[in-house]
Amino acid sequence: MAAAASTSMAAATPVLLHRLPAIRPAAVFCPLPQRPTLSATPFKLLKECRRSSQLLVRVSSSEESSLDSNELFNDLKQKWDAIENKTTVIIYGGGSIVAIWLASTVVGAINSVPLLPKIMELVGLGYTAWFVYRYLLFKSSRKELATDIEALKKKIAGTE
Repeated sequence: MAAAASTSMAAATPVLLHRLPAIRPAAVFCPLPQRPTLSATPFKLLKECRRSSQLLVRVSSSEESSLDSNELFNDLKQKWDAIENKTTVIIYGGGSIVAIWLASTVVGAINSVPLLPKIMELVGLGYTAWFVYRYLLFKSSRKELATDIEALKKKIAGTE
């Protein structure tokens, strides 16, 4: 019986080694299916690719674009020249960039604390639910929100 067990063990060992893959495949390349054409010659496919790229170039180089860079630049230049206190605008712009950088740093620091990001997500979820209930769920509260936004716009624009 010992002899039979040793031969069965010897016979089982190569089978187990044979099942293990010698090399792991890195990635499997699966090309996309080709669209059916009348003639599948590579020259014709190349010609179709060139034709579609010409169409793309024609569309992007159209003169009917709604954004003209010279017009935009001239408009910005006129607005900048119309500003009386340019130093205040520069200070506000620099201050806003610093505020965004500082907020990003604070959020990164909060995110590094292990439990705090999940608590902040719950706070954000709770505030979103409250906002939806308070301002978006009922028609009268939506009108109230719209009037508040319009009042804020007028206050910021200085037309009030």
